[in-house]
Amino acid sequence: MKKHLVRIALGLVVVLIFIGHAARYYQIPFVNRFENIVYDARLRLTMPESIDPRLVIVDIDEKSLAVEGRWPWRRDKLALMLDQLFDHYKVGIVGFDVVFPERDESSGLGVLRQLGENQLRENAQYQTVLREIGPQLEYDRAFAEKIRNRAVVLGYYFSDVVSEDAKGRATGALPRPVVPAGTFKGKNIGLTRWVGYGANLAEFQDAAASGGHFNPLPDEDGVTRRVPMLAEYEGAYYESLSMAMVRLGLGSPPVVPGFPEEKFWNYPGLEWVDIGSVRIPVDVQVAALVPYRGRQGSFKYVSATDVLHGTAQIDELRNKIVLVGTTAPGLFDLRATPVASVYAGVEIHANLIAGMLDGNIKQKPTYVLGAEVVLLLFSGLAMALVLPLVSPLRATMLTVVVLAAVFASNVLMWTEGNLVLPLASGLLMIAMLFALNMSYGFFVESRAKRQITGLFGQYVPPELVDEMSRNPDSFSMEGESRELSVLFTDVRGFTTISEGLDPKQLSKLMNEFLTPLTRVIYKHRGTIDKYMGDCIMAFWGAPLADPQHARSAVLAGQEMYRVLGALQPHFKEMGWPPIHIGVGVNSGRMSVGNMGSEIRLAYTVMGDAVNLASRLEGLTKEYGVSMIVGEVTRAEVPDLIFRELDRVRVKGKDEPVTIFEPIGQVAETGKPVQDELKLWGQALKLYRARDWDMAELQLLNLQKVNAASALYKLFLGRIALFRRNPPEQGWDGSWKFETK
Repeated sequence: MKKHLVRIALGLVVVLIFIGHAARYYQIPFVNRFENIVYDARLRLTMPESIDPRLVIVDIDEKSLAVEGRWPWRRDKLALMLDQLFDHYKVGIVGFDVVFPERDESSGLGVLRQLGENQLRENAQYQTVLREIGPQLEYDRAFAEKIRNRAVVLGYYFSDVVSEDAKGRATGALPRPVVPAGTFKGKNIGLTRWVGYGANLAEFQDAAASGGHFNPLPDEDGVTRRVPMLAEYEGAYYESLSMAMVRLGLGSPPVVPGFPEEKFWNYPGLEWVDIGSVRIPVDVQVAALVPYRGRQGSFKYVSATDVLHGTAQIDELRNKIVLVGTTAPGLFDLRATPVASVYAGVEIHANLIAGMLDGNIKQKPTYVLGAEVVLLLFSGLAMALVLPLVSPLRATMLTVVVLAAVFASNVLMWTEGNLVLPLASGLLMIAMLFALNMSYGFFVESRAKRQITGLFGQYVPPELVDEMSRNPDSFSMEGESRELSVLFTDVRGFTTISEGLDPKQLSKLMNEFLTPLTRVIYKHRGTIDKYMGDCIMAFWGAPLADPQHARSAVLAGQEMYRVLGALQPHFKEMGWPPIHIGVGVNSGRMSVGNMGSEIRLAYTVMGDAVNLASRLEGLTKEYGVSMIVGEVTRAEVPDLIFRELDRVRVKGKDEPVTIFEPIGQVAETGKPVQDELKLWGQALKLYRARDWDMAELQLLNLQKVNAASALYKLFLGRIALFRRNPPEQGWDGSWKFETK
């Protein structure tokens, strides 16, 4: 057990994470998404896929709109529909999944009455006709009369839209609440609360037998799986359309909230709602899970225009529960559901009505949260404690057994107990515990290899290590000759700086500037050769070939200077002196590979081109520039502007070399700088032609443009020297340096 303590501890952490999610201390979004997926899969696999003959949907479909005209229809037409349904087809109950919040002015009665009150006030014949036909044109009153004394349930909706006066927008008249205000006082019931509503005209609602809201309760993924049976508005509680229709069919019994016996259950959860002989299970938000029978079409659809014209079959509607709704896309009552991404909202209510009548609505009471915690605790502890102690084969077998047991018990509760227990959290936790234990051994066994890779990554960028690891046979540590570029950078005046700092401060200072400079080299795919005190040596083109090695080295050198400049305020804040560097870059053929002794080897580069790069870095102090590159490097980077500084003979080389200072990208170099470079080129030609007077005049003009340039001062000093001691005959314009 002690040997596997770390693995057991990690397993327990995983268990605690999932228990925290199940206990609602926090939520893990992907677990919730997976839970929805699992719920939908169980629902689709177990739904009956049959048509319920007890309910019929009178559909305001495309056909009806084409025949009767666009929605909303005149209220006299709706009155005719009710006559047809109750008198001709002898239906049982009619519920409207539409709302009638505004008056119908389509008859023109208002205009006629206005004429009668004004222009035709004295016209007795007009007044007589108006009195005779007026009642016939009162479409709203006609519709209300057809609703009265019939089993009609009107639908409406709640909203959370707040108006400018910080109150909810309310139109129409609500029915009487089915549960009075104060019923749930002192109980922590998660009812949906609303601030406004859109309801039917008061004369319609007063005439109707009942009314119910048709608000679904979409989950975070936008899918409708639940509908609140009770919704709270201004402290009172209102029933859903589906429950109102079932309750009306049962003789309008009272709504009785169901709480478990406190002697058995020590929590205030509302678990069901009773309406007469029907018990409706509800969840923590007093919502019922929709028991979808199948895809859209699980109930008989009859076109509304066929009802109006009496062409629908009488047997299709006699004694049926009728829902009037719409499937026409333009009327926007289509929802996303577990069984279809586009589903008629009216059929959601039909599914709920059928589920209430059959008593097959799934239960998801509040105590399910506690059951989930207990399940995760026991199965998680068993897995976390046992898996580290057994072989991989036995661990796999145990995991399969536990997964099967959790899945089978969950499905059994779903099918036999009508109880919805969370499944995703258990499956995911078990899978993660198995993956943790199986991968832990692999990572421990490969620790030595990772350590070697980590050490190598201190010298080579991680992305280069990754590339090499994908094709290791293509690389060799044996010495070879290659075209490479090498960079040296050194801190100017480091000896003086180090003398003013104690060892701890000096060490911290070096880390502060070497780390960001190293990151720059890595960014440009360079290889760190070595650190030499305050100096960094790096090269490009090995171990991975890089056709752009010269360009990468130059760009790295320029960025190093910029990065160090950005650090100066921090150095000042720490009480450190300013740090300035010189950079030398040279390209050419070099020897690269493992070099050293039998005791210690290092992957490094050697050759004349390497030595020249070191000399070029030293020359930056002489010319007062931050970076100097050699001729080959300059030729390899044509997209940059360079300033030719001089032709020099460095210590250890007899042949002169031309040295350059990189200025920047062609497109980024402004005209003033280009003009200054042009004048400098002319001055350099005059200098090499021994025209001291003209060269001096040109340099003095350049000093006026850039007085801070040490380069112009240097060449003015040389001209003064050459006037006293002219160079030898055949001088090639080069300057010889005797020191490194």
